[in-house]
Amino acid sequence: MPHITVNEAIEHALAEEMRRDARVLMFGEGVATKRKELAKEFGPLRIRNTPLAEGIIAGTAAGAAATGLRPVVDMLFAPFLCFAMDEIVNSAGKLRYVSGGQFEFPMVVLSMTGSGWTVGAQHNHNLEAWFVHSPGLKVVMPSNAADFKGLLKSAVRDDNPVLFFVDMPLVHASGDVPDGEHVVPLGKAAVRRKGADVTIISYAKMVDTCMQAAAQLEERGIDAEVIDLRTLKPLDEETILRSVRKTGRLLIVHEASRMCGVGAEISAIVAEHAFSSLKAPVMRLTGPDAPTPSSYVLEQAFMPQPDAVVAAALQLAGHTAAVKEEQLV
Repeated sequence: MPHITVNEAIEHALAEEMRRDARVLMFGEGVATKRKELAKEFGPLRIRNTPLAEGIIAGTAAGAAATGLRPVVDMLFAPFLCFAMDEIVNSAGKLRYVSGGQFEFPMVVLSMTGSGWTVGAQHNHNLEAWFVHSPGLKVVMPSNAADFKGLLKSAVRDDNPVLFFVDMPLVHASGDVPDGEHVVPLGKAAVRRKGADVTIISYAKMVDTCMQAAAQLEERGIDAEVIDLRTLKPLDEETILRSVRKTGRLLIVHEASRMCGVGAEISAIVAEHAFSSLKAPVMRLTGPDAPTPSSYVLEQAFMPQPDAVVAAALQLAGHTAAVKEEQLV
């Protein structure tokens, strides 16, 4: 089982899918420059750079998908998706439905997000909830190298447009990735740590934050279960509800701001389907409703940290713990 970085896992997934299916191609901002091995193996017809024109990139991908190709496009940073909302949301996301199922739109949109690289607010904004709210789109946000490979392979094979978000600090993180055919299904969460006292749900790099917090909670006598959503849409409601019904307590952690975030949807699902199992109100620990700072020190303050997760979980479990108000809004 090779130990590789997330960036390598992405490249392995792309190479394997391009070898498997001649319809798969990749284009976008700097892809042939960044992924020279892919460009060398597959040539300029299947790996190519584009102008810095996000709407044209996404529109070309939607058109290519409608004609039978399976494009993967790299849009670099998540805020740049603002320039391609019509093509992604209004075209790719809706046209399969509008066509009465006559067309498929198997396209993957790669984009980087998340604090940790000090790229500033115009290059970093956690926009995943926008696309979760958009009909016809699927949204993936992995936390480790194995899932980056397995989920990307599933995304390429899916017949719908998939937003595939790469949390920037994870790009050079490494992990074990299974040899051979490794495919992780979309819509299936992973229980990273089993527990009985409190359920902690997260995704992307916040999963590691929650795992660190769970280890600290164990020292305090709290047995935390940690769930990695992996796919935000479709959402694995079954795994969420099963865990909450077991523990009776739920803490949702994500870097994106609180208002109308993924945590709000999970809170509503639990209130509707597992309210009688709750021993305490659902709690959300999120980033603030503010643009992302460019200072590394401020970025760390912007993101939920393990000590804040520990304090929130202790509060849920009925322990006396001071939780800063700004960390919960």
